[in-house]
Amino acid sequence: MSKQGFAVRSLIALAVASAFPLHAALATEAEANAQPAAAEGQDAPAAASKDQLETVIVTAQRRAENIKDVPMSIATLKGDKLDVLTSGAADIRFLAGRSPSVNVESDYGRTFPRFYIRGLGNTDFDLNASQPVGYVMDDVVQENAMLKGFPVFDVEQVEVLRGPQGTLFGRNSPAGVIKFDSAKPVFKTEGYLQLGVGNFGAKNAEGVFNIPVSDTVALRFSGTTQHRDDRVHNTNPTAGKGTQDFEGYGDNAFRLQALVQPSKDFSALFNYHERDYHGTATLFRANIIKKGTNDLVDGFDYGSYPSDGINYQRLETKGGSVRLKYNLNDITLNSITGYEKLEFYSRADVDGGYGAVYAPPYGPGYIPFAVETEDQLPNHKQFSQEFRAESNYSGPLQWIGGLFFFDENIQINSVAYNTFSVGNVLSPAYAVQYQKNKSWAAFGTLNYAVTEQFKLRGGLRYTNDKKDFSASRIDYPTGSTTLTTVTHDLHSNSNNLSWDLSGTYELDKNTNLFARVATGYRAPSMQGRLSALTDVPSQANAEKALSGEFGVKQDLFDKRARLSASVFKYRVKDKQLTAGSGSVNMNQLINAEKVIGQGVELDLQANLGYGFSSTFGYSYNDTEIKDPNLFVQYCGNVSNNASSGCTPTNKAGPFAGTSSINGNPLPRAPKTQANFTLKYSTEVGNGEFYAYTDWTYRSSYNFFLYEAPEYKAKPLTEGGVRLGYKWGDGKYEVAAFGRNITDKQVIIGAIDFDNLTGMLNEPRTWGASFKMSF
Repeated sequence: MSKQGFAVRSLIALAVASAFPLHAALATEAEANAQPAAAEGQDAPAAASKDQLETVIVTAQRRAENIKDVPMSIATLKGDKLDVLTSGAADIRFLAGRSPSVNVESDYGRTFPRFYIRGLGNTDFDLNASQPVGYVMDDVVQENAMLKGFPVFDVEQVEVLRGPQGTLFGRNSPAGVIKFDSAKPVFKTEGYLQLGVGNFGAKNAEGVFNIPVSDTVALRFSGTTQHRDDRVHNTNPTAGKGTQDFEGYGDNAFRLQALVQPSKDFSALFNYHERDYHGTATLFRANIIKKGTNDLVDGFDYGSYPSDGINYQRLETKGGSVRLKYNLNDITLNSITGYEKLEFYSRADVDGGYGAVYAPPYGPGYIPFAVETEDQLPNHKQFSQEFRAESNYSGPLQWIGGLFFFDENIQINSVAYNTFSVGNVLSPAYAVQYQKNKSWAAFGTLNYAVTEQFKLRGGLRYTNDKKDFSASRIDYPTGSTTLTTVTHDLHSNSNNLSWDLSGTYELDKNTNLFARVATGYRAPSMQGRLSALTDVPSQANAEKALSGEFGVKQDLFDKRARLSASVFKYRVKDKQLTAGSGSVNMNQLINAEKVIGQGVELDLQANLGYGFSSTFGYSYNDTEIKDPNLFVQYCGNVSNNASSGCTPTNKAGPFAGTSSINGNPLPRAPKTQANFTLKYSTEVGNGEFYAYTDWTYRSSYNFFLYEAPEYKAKPLTEGGVRLGYKWGDGKYEVAAFGRNITDKQVIIGAIDFDNLTGMLNEPRTWGASFKMSF
């Protein structure tokens, strides 16, 4: 080993030793069980120890590869850890903080998740919002945010690809990609049934049945049904006004797959899936923020929500895909066809209280005006097609090339209700948006082994995006009783050439160094949630990212520990941002001249010995908006009533009611995140007892582009626990679990146009489950 290799290995081993107090025992065991390498002509060394970590295989580069050999920052979730984090039917937001540099939040509850990687995301609540984090489920890109909250069940592995993915994935992914891979059909009979109960009347069931129909056809059916009772009650003194109970839901989904494999050279995988969700929308709680702070008001009661509005949410999604794979000896051909459609309706009392100053009684606190709205997505269709060829011959040069096509149609209705009328009747004024989005791309990558230790990769992708957008407002002109329609049309046709270049150097058999430079691209975005006849839609130009990272991936202690660490820096030109509109319930799209970010990421996992195993993740993300001429409107509630308005702290902009955001961090982007898990297992009787705890921490972040103490999230630490027993060779399992076990309650989001309205994290949940496998 070179002096350089020895130094790197020693430093990393020291970091691991500092993090894990049981390292001495682990190191001693590793030394005692180490196997010498086989000399040429001799038998191979003994099989790997059962305490060694399993090799992680990922498809981040559209090939199955050892995660250590892929020159980018990647994290995975699977197996026990994934089961624990989704205990109690947790929705997709469980990913927040569970992987370095990843945050997930939503203003809609269990639907419309918004993803952030390395601080890059989009706070837009419009149903036409695009996101810089790509989401791929079973090799099909899920463009609209409503498609990204599909329940997590029967999942083989989750991959988090950090940094721009502008060549092989490409579809609006300058921040990264989150990739879900379902368990595939296999040629044997297997499955499981899991039943669970919990507090708040939770009842959950999940099941899988896999059966070989013949030697060439296998079917796999998996499904879940999740239910929770209402847990918040309407305490509005005007009895009978509005929805009376909240936060219950029913979420049902299934996936049916058929694998047809008539020969070793050809396979076809058919996938059909549906989701039917109904429940209540996120509760916007009026005046729960103590002015001048980010504290909850004194006497706050989570179970109480005084309201005079109707609250309801419904989401139906249906989709399918066909994946064909044909092996022509030296070349493999792939075809992936995907189709998705959805319908969505979400109605909520946005002012967060009851009554108004002009319609007493009102409360809690100051209610300047009533706002009760519904967002509808009555028509959404998405079609995608990918053709890909890849080499699989021996030799130093390998390649992938392909074409991608995407076609999406959307209609969005934004309507309002007259809260003070009998039955909260629909207002005749409303806004409607239509968008047709067509895109195509050609892409290719080359992998070349310069030497046995040094390997290079490079890729190019040409993308063309075309959008035709129309926004209309149907309303009464001032002083008129006749409805008038005003329509605005927007069009864009953009193209981009993305590229990346990366390399891996094998320092020794356990240590790889990697470096990567990559670009990313997000197509222009449009929005037209108009609230008046005088409003006009907004448009943001395409954003382009350039990112560089350097890191190390290392197996330690005879592969009983694994480390991945990286440092990165990026620049995004014309960064698309979402700004509020002061005292109006709508957003505006803007471009910042530049956003820069830099940080570090660390992933560590280890089998510690004596039945203990652990994981640790950490990230530091420093983001900054750099545009001296950019300013936004700050909280409109300060003009409604100073006592219930926020206190903006940024330098004032050139117009009244505006703030300069130059130098601010990106919103919803915590600077520091950490996660930790510890598992203990031991044989008891004829089975295995295990105890698992997981913890995540994130620092504070701004809710909006401007800064105000009321709209800055508190740091948050949440923990979970799961205790279980398996017997019958793992066929049976009983477990008890708890999530957010300290019952920490903090404000995680806000609405800034009406009053000091906030949204909260999930309260403590607990429950038990029974699983039977066959």
